[in-house]
Amino acid sequence: MERRELAYFLSVAEHEGIGGAAAALGVAQPTISLRDDVAETERVIAKARHPVILVGHSYGGMVITEAGDNPKVRSLVYFAAYAPDAGESVSTLSEAPVPPGEHKAPLVTEGNYLFVDRDKFPTSFAADVDAATTRFMGAAQLPFGLQAVQTKVDRVAWKTKPTYYMVTSEDHIIPPTLLRTMAKRSGAKVTEIKSSHAVMLSHPREVAAFIRSADTSATD
Repeated sequence: MERRELAYFLSVAEHEGIGGAAAALGVAQPTISLRDDVAETERVIAKARHPVILVGHSYGGMVITEAGDNPKVRSLVYFAAYAPDAGESVSTLSEAPVPPGEHKAPLVTEGNYLFVDRDKFPTSFAADVDAATTRFMGAAQLPFGLQAVQTKVDRVAWKTKPTYYMVTSEDHIIPPTLLRTMAKRSGAKVTEIKSSHAVMLSHPREVAAFIRSADTSATD
């Protein structure tokens, strides 16, 4: 996915008192290696003055699964995201058979990097977003390093932290069946929405409300 978007939605929400008023702290992800992305997220968490909510979309779920294993992290929120168990990577999760009628990302390898096929990007990534936006996103997308998608996680925060998961039922990047499987095994509070993979663009209000629901400070 286009990196500016990932940096915005793979964010740390720093809570500023009762009611969960929050300031989003964006994490700029190089997406070259999972270890580097986790380290950068941990750097931002370390600077937060209050408990945080980690939010991950797509590959961002890999990052928050590891980085969420931190005492400052209050909860995890996954949007159309990978939620791996120990010993899993994007690559291993993507090996699961795709059920009839579902789809997975049309990836293209260029050297040691992966892209979503630019011609297929609009319909695969964001079919419910306006065409001009998706064409730009496809052309401007930055690569994922093979290390980012092949590295297996060894820390799994969803086993110990409150977890929230939004399944996108019209997803053509990660098959909805896989999304539901990861959501169920994580023990997450799950909601399902009729959306493409780009749920934060096509349903921004629902995404914002779901993040707010993960703020447990209101009941602390």
